[in-house]
Amino acid sequence: EFGTRKDVQVYFIQVLLYLYKEECQEITTAKDIFLIRWISIKMIAVQPQPKKTPVAEYLQTSQDTPTSLTRYLLEVAKQNKDMGDMVALINGIQFACKKIASLVGKAGVTDLMGIYQQGIVNVHGEEQKKLDVLSNEVLKNALKYSGKMAVIASEEEDVPIMVEESYSGNYVVVFDPLDGSSNLDAGLPTGTIFGVFQQQFSCLIHDYEESIDNMELACLQNTLQPGRRLIAAGYCIYSSSTMLVLSLGNGLHCFTLDTEVGEFVLTRANIQIPQRGNIYSFNESNFYQWDKGVQDYIERLKKGNNQTNCRYSARYVGSMVADVHRTILYGGIFGYPADKKNVSGKLRLVYECAPMAYLVEQAGGKATTGIENILDLTPKDIHERKPLILGSPADIEEFLQVYGMSRVDREDMHMWDNLSSL
Repeated sequence: EFGTRKDVQVYFIQVLLYLYKEECQEITTAKDIFLIRWISIKMIAVQPQPKKTPVAEYLQTSQDTPTSLTRYLLEVAKQNKDMGDMVALINGIQFACKKIASLVGKAGVTDLMGIYQQGIVNVHGEEQKKLDVLSNEVLKNALKYSGKMAVIASEEEDVPIMVEESYSGNYVVVFDPLDGSSNLDAGLPTGTIFGVFQQQFSCLIHDYEESIDNMELACLQNTLQPGRRLIAAGYCIYSSSTMLVLSLGNGLHCFTLDTEVGEFVLTRANIQIPQRGNIYSFNESNFYQWDKGVQDYIERLKKGNNQTNCRYSARYVGSMVADVHRTILYGGIFGYPADKKNVSGKLRLVYECAPMAYLVEQAGGKATTGIENILDLTPKDIHERKPLILGSPADIEEFLQVYGMSRVDREDMHMWDNLSSL
């Protein structure tokens, strides 16, 4: 059986070579040698080319021993010469994640639970946990000393941080050091979220000797990039095991921390979110604060009046990393829509929405505000908030359809109200 046209060509050239040898018995003349060489060259030319397998899949299926994250990064760098600096950067992040996992795991016995300083709040007006502050410092230092950073922006910091010239590089990293920290005292899952951009504007001190304000502006502009410009993103979840879920723009891959050897090892390559799920993950305590379109959609899922005619189950941890991780693996829909209290949305576009949307799209899913694709939004402020709905493509399409119909109805009612007042 022949799989391709080239297989047929190879077969017939082999037959031709065999018959020629049988006919001539001995190859003596220059013409004979030339013809044999010509046939051999043709055979090489039509040999089927091996299909290139993505690095993560290749390493997972071809190795007898587990593949470490470091090995994976080196293989990626070998195939993509411009990714060398990314290896050092991600290695810095994985070290920070190991340290944070250790701190979280020992928090109960090392007095790391609870509030950092009573009455002290961060830029968002939220009380900081002790581990919020520690995790932020761990990640900042790991990134700084990687030697590849230009700007660091943290959810816990008022403004982006400029890296000293002696440690500087060309990458911009935005991160939430410990998502879901309010769950820490209850022992529930928490996580770290990060996104990586290429630097767009130089913000080294010597470039702005006359004006520190201009330098700060350039650094800020580096962090206000749309999610489409992300070149890498990931999250680390601290739960029954510690998992680092990562994409360098070549699919989504999961690495699990082997605590015996202290290494992240590849456990899931090329993760694909199911086309549709049967789980919804929303904070339903806000139900009566949502737009009617969101309410209508959730009611359909609960009653089974949706496109599948099946009732969905509700699952909500309250830690975004945990809820999104489950959604990616099992399918369904995760959402934190705008409400009457948070009219612009609750989640931070730069630190949470864009990196998670990037990862979900890498797994074949979709992410939206209900009106726009999250990755197409250009932030206006480093701490800007947006609504976020993400998950399986079929579930997101159905949500957009229901939400869109509701918006049209509201606009029509508003128009009639205006006309009746004339």
